[in-house]
Amino acid sequence: MEALVKHLVQALVDYPEAVEVRIKESDTAVNVTVQVAGEDMGKIIGKQGRIANALRTVLKAVGARMHKKVYVEIVE
Repeated sequence: MEALVKHLVQALVDYPEAVEVRIKESDTAVNVTVQVAGEDMGKIIGKQGRIANALRTVLKAVGARMHKKVYVEIVE
């Protein structure tokens, strides 16, 4: 899952080398923290949060196959 998130986010931002993905997994949930450069926050969130919601949708589909809830946090 970490490679998928990193690949998707790096394709969207101007500074792909600044992208960091941390995954914390428990029995019932997966917490994904995506850290990007400050200049890329707008690109990863998108207009009215559409890109962030699309990223959450893809990751929730992956989580459904693992029978876990997925929570995504985007930080600067």
